[in-house]
Amino acid sequence: MHRRPLGRGRMLAALAAIVILVGCFLPWWQVGGGESLPVMSENAFSGSGIVVVLAALGTIALVTLPYATDRPVGIDRALSYLFLVALGWIGLVIRFAGLATVNVGAILPDRAPGIWLAALGLVVLSRAVYEIAREHPVR
Repeated sequence: MHRRPLGRGRMLAALAAIVILVGCFLPWWQVGGGESLPVMSENAFSGSGIVVVLAALGTIALVTLPYATDRPVGIDRALSYLFLVALGWIGLVIRFAGLATVNVGAILPDRAPGIWLAALGLVVLSRAVYEIAREHPVR
């Protein structure tokens, strides 16, 4: 059985992916709720936010992949993590820009905690990619 230490970068990546997934289930925008108006909101599962979900799930898969085999996996490199974090940032920026043009008040942190938590998770994932890139290669 292949026994590889997890390392700080991959631990940060797994933690960031969990934070991103939690943020994806929370509201990404919210309007209404005052003076008998119904509350309308959406989370990451509509629009380009789904790309952020896929990036988080891909990160979890990439972190766990070396432990599913009995030898090191070639795709477990910093470039793979960089691709996933770039994909997540692109999805988040597109969704954020689309929401900001419609109603800026709907994406404030008190009304849309999910998009801000996902952004925080992507910041941590970016740091994890930096840590993974600085690790010594496994032989």
